[in-house]
Amino acid sequence: MQVPQDGEDFASQPWYHGPLSRQKAEALLQQDGDFLVRASGSRGGHPVISCRWQGSALHFEVLRVALRPRPGRPTALFQLEDERFPSLTSLVLSYVTGQRPLSQATGAVASRPVIRQGPIRRSFSEDTLRGSPALTELPRTRKWSDSQPAGLEHMGRSREDHCGPEASAMPTCALPRMGSDPVLLKTPAPLGSVADSLRASDGQLHAKAPTKPPRTPSLVLRDASGRPPTYCELVPRVPGAQGTPPGHSSPETEAPWWEAEEEEEEESRSFARPQAEVSFCPPNNPSCLLGAQNRPLEPRVLSTLRGLFLEHHPGSTALHLLLADCQATGLLGVTKAQRGAMGVASGLELLTLPHGHRLRLELLERHEALALAGALAVLGCAGPLEERAATLRGLVELALALGPGAAGDLPGLAAVMGALLMPQVSRLERTWRQLRRSHTEAALAFEQELKPLMRALDEGAGPCDPGEVALPHVVPAVRLLEGEELPGPLDESCERLLRTLHRARQMAQDAPKFREAAARRLRGFRPNPQLREALTTGFVQRLLWGSRGVGAPQAARLEKFQRVLSVLSQRLEPDG
Repeated sequence: MQVPQDGEDFASQPWYHGPLSRQKAEALLQQDGDFLVRASGSRGGHPVISCRWQGSALHFEVLRVALRPRPGRPTALFQLEDERFPSLTSLVLSYVTGQRPLSQATGAVASRPVIRQGPIRRSFSEDTLRGSPALTELPRTRKWSDSQPAGLEHMGRSREDHCGPEASAMPTCALPRMGSDPVLLKTPAPLGSVADSLRASDGQLHAKAPTKPPRTPSLVLRDASGRPPTYCELVPRVPGAQGTPPGHSSPETEAPWWEAEEEEEEESRSFARPQAEVSFCPPNNPSCLLGAQNRPLEPRVLSTLRGLFLEHHPGSTALHLLLADCQATGLLGVTKAQRGAMGVASGLELLTLPHGHRLRLELLERHEALALAGALAVLGCAGPLEERAATLRGLVELALALGPGAAGDLPGLAAVMGALLMPQVSRLERTWRQLRRSHTEAALAFEQELKPLMRALDEGAGPCDPGEVALPHVVPAVRLLEGEELPGPLDESCERLLRTLHRARQMAQDAPKFREAAARRLRGFRPNPQLREALTTGFVQRLLWGSRGVGAPQAARLEKFQRVLSVLSQRLEPDG
């Protein structure tokens, strides 16, 4: 079951270091772009993003805006300056993958996470991020001992021992300061006034907006004693009061990009000559799961991914894969600049044209990489036989959830079936026998439903109605247009050739209908940021071949990984 976004276990993120003083955090930041998230003792345990930029260590406190509980909505939003997010994880991933500055004044960009070494202990910030009642009461004045809620005594009396001398002048209020205050308050504000300024109703703040920020906001907050600055000044914008800046969206007021209405095309629009080949899989996106550099098949990452897939229902995973496939195919999220560059409105049209060569190669690469990753999920199970059989059952259930009438993601279905039908997996007789014995329903569905369906789709037949299918099976047409020969006798291959070409032309004509069908299935869907990243082409490539090996020729990479899978298959069930 998917964990609610506003209550997800952020402590499992490799970039979260838990309770950590400013001095220790700065010692871990070595190069520009290095960042980590910590629970600051001087800020009442609230999350702080520490980042090195232009040779200086900067610290940004994440604001938490409480919302009135509503079904299907988060109980809090997290914000730096512009956009608000339903979880701390989604905020960090958005800024890192989008390479957006943490604040406009500093221009600091977080790009490389500093990976935590070892476990962390639970801190007050975890209660804060989960909307704990601890936020509703001002901590009593007790002796400061540690970051645990029971030890928050005498806050502000002896913080020099815990966070350094700069923390001694910090206010005792544990709630975050609004960014419109140009300097640090000398005395803690009353709890009621601060809480009222952050309390929201139905996703909006109260009508009374915070004080207008100065025209030239100070870059940092200065300590009352005149010591060097510590925290960077943020100027958060309130939706509805100050507006949302161009290019940024608020999850409470605007739909995500896959729900955005497609711009109406003028019927009399003249033909636009294509300017360049378009890519819908931009390479070298920063990854919080893999880090800046990674080796192939890192055990830590594989363990994290296994946990991600186990906690999601096959239907939820299918929607995540549909979203990633729609973006990789150019069905959803196509910008006006991309449409102008490729001369058509959809990737389904582009892949049938001569200048769609780059897109066709990307789709073939994605299909092969996802199939190899699925096979690895089975062959990497070195434990009991039942564990491998359960993994097979999970892949079968995912394939059923991707099929026509369900998610309708036929490229995703083809990749999963490619993993199940791969020779290294299909030869595991004991494992398939255990599947039939322990999970009979899944075994029957695989033999009687999925295999005939996949055979028909590969031959240019099978379902392709836009109401039943959200994203059609494009691999046969892509292979044909890239010059691959069709298998089988000549007369059968000619018929298959004609069916495949007709299907490609039909899906290009029906591209608007497919886009509508995909958007309808994804309406209201809010993906898990980590699982969404794990299903992108670039992530799967780096997972399988590492950050260095991904640059090798495709044929060499595929051949090498096929040998790896053969070795794993022989170890699980040796011949003879």
